[in-house]
Amino acid sequence: MTLCKILVFCLFLGSLTFAQENYTEKISGIDYKLDMQLIQKGNFIMGSPKFEKGHFGDEGPQHKVEIDGFWMSRYEITWDLYNLFVTRELDANQKTKTNKSEVQLDVDAVSGATTPYVEMSFGMGIDNYPAICMTQLAAVKFCEWLSAMTGHFYRLPTEAEWEYACRAGTDSAYSFGDDSSELSEYAWYKENSQDKYQKVGTKKANPWGLFDMHGNVAEWTLDQYIPTEYSKRLEGETNPLVVGEKVYPKAVRGGSWMDNPNRLRSAARRPSSKKWKKRDPQIPKSKWWHTDAPFVGFRIVRPLETPTEEEQKKYWKYELTD
Repeated sequence: MTLCKILVFCLFLGSLTFAQENYTEKISGIDYKLDMQLIQKGNFIMGSPKFEKGHFGDEGPQHKVEIDGFWMSRYEITWDLYNLFVTRELDANQKTKTNKSEVQLDVDAVSGATTPYVEMSFGMGIDNYPAICMTQLAAVKFCEWLSAMTGHFYRLPTEAEWEYACRAGTDSAYSFGDDSSELSEYAWYKENSQDKYQKVGTKKANPWGLFDMHGNVAEWTLDQYIPTEYSKRLEGETNPLVVGEKVYPKAVRGGSWMDNPNRLRSAARRPSSKKWKKRDPQIPKSKWWHTDAPFVGFRIVRPLETPTEEEQKKYWKYELTD
């Protein structure tokens, strides 16, 4: 092998190494850093056994799932960033697209959430606190907006990706084991939250470096919630995703500051509900906000393998009906 070929080969290896490391996304025009944690490809047993304390029927039967690699935000998305999507104050700072950009999208083409008629943190805190009360549609559109702003493709995690990342190689009820008496070291929940959400990243991380996967706020996924879905799934399926055409119910994971320990288990699932808009006085009710869900937020992922432009649109632009 000539010296020139050796150098080219080394540069190629170096680029692969760089491409598969943790990184920090910076948004132009604001001193905000979004830490992204690398989650390597692998497989795991999804769901929980019947003997697990707190087990619900929608968590079974257990089945093996294959997951491709991705990055996941180390923390839940906070108001600091989410409010910029709502106000669109930074749109003029959109990065210039090049042929190397993963996303070729004009930020002006991205639908934005309306400003809520009430302050949606309900006085629980803004600076470094998790954003809450958004609908799944709003979370999806945030991902599209962030993708346009950065040139990197972002989306919500699937249920399978979320559970894979939450478990972090474990098969216990929680990522730290089965003993819920240890939960206070890792999570904000009903017993220790003081009736409000808390700043992100103030408890211990799971084995893969992700914070607040248990508790603080529950998190949106991409999937339609179907309680019997696992019984239909093929063993060893790769990257399963239940694509739905209805707004409700969608699958929410992780449990929150309002919940008991069983809802914070790695396998616990929760369906979204129309009741989460019960107190919205608007006619029609907002498609962007849930007035009665101060326990729901989200985090984002970026797949190691960028989907095609057509595939990207499927994650952002599917039409939903009530």
